[in-house]
Amino acid sequence: MFGFAPKFIRYKKRRFQCSLARTYQALSSASVDDLWQKIVDLTDVSWHPIIASTNVPNGLVAKPGLIYQAVTRLSPIPIQIFVERVRPGELFSVRILVMPGLEEQVTYQVKSTVCGTRVSYSVTLRGWLSPLLWSLMRPYAARVASDLVQAAEQKALQAVSGKLKRSNQSCLDF
Repeated sequence: MFGFAPKFIRYKKRRFQCSLARTYQALSSASVDDLWQKIVDLTDVSWHPIIASTNVPNGLVAKPGLIYQAVTRLSPIPIQIFVERVRPGELFSVRILVMPGLEEQVTYQVKSTVCGTRVSYSVTLRGWLSPLLWSLMRPYAARVASDLVQAAEQKALQAVSGKLKRSNQSCLDF
């Protein structure tokens, strides 16, 4: 009987943990700086298929240790987002605390290659509720990298077309 008790106590101390990880990549013709500005602009998350809005004031620079709230498109319940690591122009990592028993780590990496700029979006879910959340958010997570690339390319095209319009005007145009 005495040999049974310590095993039972150890079993109670263990928790069921599940971890799911996936990485998505996209190639872009936009510059590293354009993509980086889209990633670290915490107020403009219009390109993100999961996050609808944040409570970050305009002009706030993303730094490690920053905690802010966001509202998802899937539910009106606000979630806490903690900025873990920032390497300007390269890496941006956040930890999303959805609820007790569920944690998400998201990492964006931007690299310049011969063919263009590569964006990597890695998502890791931890906790006993992660299989349930993964089944709900998998189609949205697959679109994050491509939506980010499209938004950065569209912004770059708008900037170029704006410069062309300004340069086509002569000194006599009003």
